[in-house]
Amino acid sequence: MRRDMLSTKAFTALALLRAGMLAPERPDRAARCVRVVARWGPTAAAGCAVSAIRHPEGIAIIDDLGSLTFDELQRRTNALAHGLREAGIVENDVVAIMCANHRGFVEATIACSKLGAHVLLLDTTFEAAQVAQVCAREAPVAIVCDEEFSAAAADAASGRLLVLAWTDAPAAGTPTLEALIAAGDHDELAPPSAPGRQVVLTRGTTKGVIRDQPATLDPVAGLLAMIPLRARERTLIAVPLFESWGLAQLAIGAGLSSTLVLRRRFDARETLRAIDEHGVTALIAAPDVLSAILDLGAKVIGRDDSGSLRVIASGGRALPSALAPRVMEAFGDVLYNVYGSAEVAWATIATPQDLRAAPTTAGRAPRGTVVRLYDDEDAELTVPGHGGRIFAGGEMSFEGYTGATAATTIDGLVATGDSGHLDDDGLLFVDAREHGVPNL
Repeated sequence: MRRDMLSTKAFTALALLRAGMLAPERPDRAARCVRVVARWGPTAAAGCAVSAIRHPEGIAIIDDLGSLTFDELQRRTNALAHGLREAGIVENDVVAIMCANHRGFVEATIACSKLGAHVLLLDTTFEAAQVAQVCAREAPVAIVCDEEFSAAAADAASGRLLVLAWTDAPAAGTPTLEALIAAGDHDELAPPSAPGRQVVLTRGTTKGVIRDQPATLDPVAGLLAMIPLRARERTLIAVPLFESWGLAQLAIGAGLSSTLVLRRRFDARETLRAIDEHGVTALIAAPDVLSAILDLGAKVIGRDDSGSLRVIASGGRALPSALAPRVMEAFGDVLYNVYGSAEVAWATIATPQDLRAAPTTAGRAPRGTVVRLYDDEDAELTVPGHGGRIFAGGEMSFEGYTGATAATTIDGLVATGDSGHLDDDGLLFVDAREHGVPNL
């Protein structure tokens, strides 16, 4: 057991070194970073603080409003956390966030992490009845939302603090993130007694999945060993941050001190321009995003320089068999397909080599993740080609559903809701989806 543990830690250290997450640093800065991680653990608050120490003038976010440095992000989220505390939000309170992809979403999640508040991520496509239903169950004390979603949040906001994140003309008397930041104290906060958790809704439903902070960086190392994301590069997240896939990449980007390129609304043409303008090295996408880009045609795609792209990571939906070859024809062998769910996070990853050999594969489990197939009698299937229900587990697995719903588990592994088979090389193929497409 001890040998396995040491092997895992060595693997994690090597993967993080290769990714640049662990790198030589000035002794004074290194000591400060160690103290931050020791006090805060592997949280969003720690990631923000460490990046501000190591790269204070580095660009943290590029969005529709411009750019923020890591130092600015650290000071702004300190101020926001103080402002939210003065508004009555304390450790273990729930804060609902209903925002598009912009700095306000990122700042609100980091500020909640600094307070030890729990985050409830609301789907921005929800109507008022769905928002009210989820908020009645999860009981947030506050809702942070963009002005464009305030009508959908209006009923749920009754009796709760409503803070507008993105707004063009805020109504008098309505608190805004910018106002709280402007009035807040920039001083560092004391860590909460325990990290806040996140509640992510499964795709297209109001079912809540509880996610705690992972205890170690081992699962991140497993992903980075298969997908070559690197520190201080530029990542464009073209999927909603409120979904599990987008949220995971937000966390990984923070750990890598990546510059995050965000747009409130997806536009295929604008995405290509942003890749060119900002030298984007990683595009976090979904099959519909990639299809929309490819549908522009080779002539339009060729107007912008996409040569900086080293990684296109697709998740959140099933990757159609014809799409992988088209993407790699247009952008080279940089496509990685990630399969999972809100419950299990990433379960398998297909590399460009895997997708060249088998365009429909979901790939292999990264180190630290276990994927098994079971029949209807809960017996494990080990013979290649024999189809069964897909179960997965690891440190990134969820803590449970909110409410009374119980997860389907076998041997500590969680059902993805899908069925599939393994081939002779150990590649997973998803054959049928019981509850629609996966969420991650």
